[in-house]
Amino acid sequence: MAVTVERVKCACSDCVCVIEVKEGIERDGHIYCSDACADHHKSGAGCQHVGCMCHG
Repeated sequence: MAVTVERVKCACSDCVCVIEVKEGIERDGHIYCSDACADHHKSGAGCQHVGCMCHG
């Protein structure tokens, strides 16, 4: 039996976002919710999603 994953938690450890796999940003084999998370918050910016306070 095959299982298809459609939603995952953002790979950023501080982020609480759950995103559609097909809409996420893939970097280094991980799925992120935003460029800020995918870039490991190099500029200090958060993902800007409501309810999430991540900044890396």
